[in-house]
Amino acid sequence: MVSVARVMAAFKVDVSDPELVRSQMQAFRRQIPLLYFILVISTMAVAVTHVQCAPAWVAIYVPGALCVACVIRCLHWWRARHVVLTVEQAVPALRRSMRLVGVIAVGFTAWAWALFRYGPAYEQAQVAFYMATTVVGCVFCLMHLRAAALWLLTIVIGSFTVCLMAAGRPVFIAMAVDMIFVGVALAFIVHLYHRNFAGLEHSKRELLASQAITQKLSDDNFRLANIDSLTGLPNRRSFFSSLTALAEQHLSETGGFHMGLIDLDGFKQVNDIYGHSSGDVVLREVGARLLALADPAMFFARLGGDEFGVIIQRHLSETELDRLGQTLCEQLARPYTVGGNTAELSGTIGWAGQPTGAVSVTEMFERADAALYVGKESRRGTAVVFSAEHENRVRRASLVAQELKAADLDAELYLEFQPICDVRARSVVGFEALGRWRSPKLGQVRPDEFIRIAERTDLIRGVTEVLLRKALAEAANWPPALYLSFNLSALDISSVPRSRRLLDIVGEGATPAARVHFEITETAVTRDFRQARASLTLIKEAGCHVSLDDFGTGYSSLSYVHRLPFDTIKIDRSFVAEVDTDLASGQIIKSVIDLCRNLGLACVVEGVETDAQREILTFLGARVMQGYLFGRPAAANALPLVQLQLAAL
Repeated sequence: MVSVARVMAAFKVDVSDPELVRSQMQAFRRQIPLLYFILVISTMAVAVTHVQCAPAWVAIYVPGALCVACVIRCLHWWRARHVVLTVEQAVPALRRSMRLVGVIAVGFTAWAWALFRYGPAYEQAQVAFYMATTVVGCVFCLMHLRAAALWLLTIVIGSFTVCLMAAGRPVFIAMAVDMIFVGVALAFIVHLYHRNFAGLEHSKRELLASQAITQKLSDDNFRLANIDSLTGLPNRRSFFSSLTALAEQHLSETGGFHMGLIDLDGFKQVNDIYGHSSGDVVLREVGARLLALADPAMFFARLGGDEFGVIIQRHLSETELDRLGQTLCEQLARPYTVGGNTAELSGTIGWAGQPTGAVSVTEMFERADAALYVGKESRRGTAVVFSAEHENRVRRASLVAQELKAADLDAELYLEFQPICDVRARSVVGFEALGRWRSPKLGQVRPDEFIRIAERTDLIRGVTEVLLRKALAEAANWPPALYLSFNLSALDISSVPRSRRLLDIVGEGATPAARVHFEITETAVTRDFRQARASLTLIKEAGCHVSLDDFGTGYSSLSYVHRLPFDTIKIDRSFVAEVDTDLASGQIIKSVIDLCRNLGLACVVEGVETDAQREILTFLGARVMQGYLFGRPAAANALPLVQLQLAAL
């Protein structure tokens, strides 16, 4: 029963795999013209030889009608040869083809049967030969449609075998038997071909599926390699690849292109106050805002952290760059909703362009970075276009970095000390050590210049260690009541091992740890709050003191006061400069002094330059002050004179 069921199934259209049916029809359509060509040529050859011995309707009209029908169908398929069948169209098309094959088989077999009765033995043999060869040719054309091929074999060979047997001649009987065996063999070949074709299609689909998976993995790898997963923007690698490609295209000949670096102002404070998950929300929103402004000629990317890049693939004037930068800054300055709270950030942009003379990608990036630095330093929340002035800064910075790297730090670095005074007691309570550098080639280099470059080039470690040793050696000669105040950079507290190294230097010196006050700025704290807290806690546990310098100039200052182990807060000089003319400055200073008193912290007011300022600050409750009024930074051998000058105030 199973075998019979399988045989019966072979004569039906298998719709369980529509995709296979579609493939069968697509392959079959390429062979349809050949099938009709075989039928027409073979039929005309037989008809011509029977014109003299058979009636006109059998020898001319019927075969003529059949051939015309074949030509019409052939033209129909030829016009539709480029149409790609869908899965939904394939099954009905196959069923129509099945019915048409049956009609053609019955029509041509009936005609051949009718023609077989006319003419002598040669003509009859020709008809038998016609049926045998034509059916073989048509079966091979129908190889992709197993059911159609089997029906063709059954109709043609079955009916014509009966015709040959009925003739009663041994030759025709032998031909009939031969056709039966050939038909069975053809049926077996058709079945094998169908099975192989189906297997090939299944393998092809599996291969395509495997290729799709491979392509997906490749796409995923591409995204991982070139797309920032958090914001959906291209990443640093993609940014530099695009930048390099543009540079290689020599776009400067057609006006050049521009690149910009975008840095978020205040992002680290969002991370510290609301947590990293909230910071991720902000970064995603920044990415969405930048994408909303993108166009085919403007390419945004996230370079890392809170830094983004933009490439403009067309030339813009400086005015147009300013206008675009203003638009970007306005979008980035809109409030961000973070966990029910509102965070306000800004974006600073540094622009650089490729001028007529070719500029390398590295040079362009350095130019944009220089413009960004100028913006971060003095024009936060705005866009700065690289200029000749910035070019001079870059060259100067490069020169300073080279000389600092090659410098004999022990010989070239030295210290000056500025007194920190108790105005009520009219005495010096300590000195702040200020690093100085006199280069044999550059001469005296400004402290803010070489310290900044040392931080950017990772040379600050050596600078800090040399200056700290010298400061400790000088402080060992002071009276025990005086303390040493020493400035640390953000990199000095960037890791616990680094902070431990500084404490080892303190331990090696002759100045007790209790007399050492390390000053850090709020900016240094915000670079990595968790790491800064760990380092400062270690410093405090070692017996040293920790001071927050330039209080009030950064973001969210109050949020750090109670979360870090500070002993002293130093009020920034910007509030003191107008304390005698601006009521608000005085109120702010008074509030900070009261805050320090309530928290049990010492308070130092910086930047005091006039007697009027000192008197107002004293009235506001300040006691410990620092500034030019009490003494400018001086060499260590001038400190006794500084103390005498203070006593005369």
